[in-house]
Amino acid sequence: MSDLKIVFTLNEMPSYGISHKGGRKTFEFNAFDGMISCLVQYTARREPLTLNAAVNIGDKVEIILMDHRIELYVNGRIKDEEWPMGERLYQQGDEVSGTLTVKTEAYVASKVSLPAVISTFTGAEGWKPDENVFVGDCMPYVRGDEFHILYLKDRHHHKSKWGLGAHQWEHISSRNMNLWSVHPMAVEITEPEEGSICTGSWIADGQREYLFYTVRMGGGIPAPVRRSYSDDGAHFEKDKEFGFVIPERYHRPSARDPKMIKGDDGLYHMLLTTSLVAEERGCLAHFVSDDMTNWRDAGEPIYISEDKTQPECPDYIRYGGRYYLIFSLHGSARYLISDRPFEGWREPKQPIIPCGGVPKGAVWKDEADGGKERIVFVGFKRINGYAGTLTFRTATADETGELIFH
Repeated sequence: MSDLKIVFTLNEMPSYGISHKGGRKTFEFNAFDGMISCLVQYTARREPLTLNAAVNIGDKVEIILMDHRIELYVNGRIKDEEWPMGERLYQQGDEVSGTLTVKTEAYVASKVSLPAVISTFTGAEGWKPDENVFVGDCMPYVRGDEFHILYLKDRHHHKSKWGLGAHQWEHISSRNMNLWSVHPMAVEITEPEEGSICTGSWIADGQREYLFYTVRMGGGIPAPVRRSYSDDGAHFEKDKEFGFVIPERYHRPSARDPKMIKGDDGLYHMLLTTSLVAEERGCLAHFVSDDMTNWRDAGEPIYISEDKTQPECPDYIRYGGRYYLIFSLHGSARYLISDRPFEGWREPKQPIIPCGGVPKGAVWKDEADGGKERIVFVGFKRINGYAGTLTFRTATADETGELIFH
């Protein structure tokens, strides 16, 4: 199915355009009261995908229809996006009746080679990338003297793609926590069947950097664990040769949020959000590997919930000679402490991590404080539901290992 671009100039308001096929609406737009809504129909769902933007009379409107993404532009600037599944009903040559002259033409996306740093900004507390683009789950990582944050790019507060989310991984970094660099998108939705790129983690293996994540498929289909790789830490490519599905003892469609660790035992460890099917309890499954490619179940999950609640967005941090297991229940992050890797967990007196939604952390050497190491947690402050703006909290530990938040 060829990609299309629909173009028209909004020379009056209110105005509309509509196309039918087989007794169904296939494409429709309505502009009134300074807003335009564009609806596109697909075979995957009866409910159309809808894009919205503020408009004025005289604006040039472009709607680009690709097999894996829809884009709405006003005067050359992208204003909204959606991500389809199934076959698009509207095709080139279909009539659009209405008040405006609409032109539909074939669209070929141009390949653009992006630099390692696209732009910069200062001050990340309270930051979000654009007016209607929000920060979701964050995944901090320290690479040399750089503090990196991967985060889920969110439109529509998790309602994109018929509620599957359609999240993708964006990427920023800083050397001083003040001036931040914006890098190319780390993991993008490139196939219609990808419902959302879920939260995950970054790990290095030699000179190569890897991002591990699961892909939400929807419809009860098991979510596969996948990965992308990079040789420069800025441009990532999907590893199309890699992928696996967790064993049937776990709830496979909800598998997500893999946390990768290189253990003191020389093995690679993966902690993964899911549930034990027979026990009907949420858990953090534990897998191990010798090479990060072939994975085996470690046996007992590293954490099992008291009920069906799944512990989300796991993190695992070594700090001050102790180990910290972090996860979120009902959106509230908490931590456990141990003196041994992967076992012997105890709950502190105050287990809650006060840092917005589902925070994760990384150990950062604060040169402004004499090189003192702190855990820097990164989460998001909600705006009208899921996702919002970046927020930070630092932590040190007392003599018992309990975290002190600053």
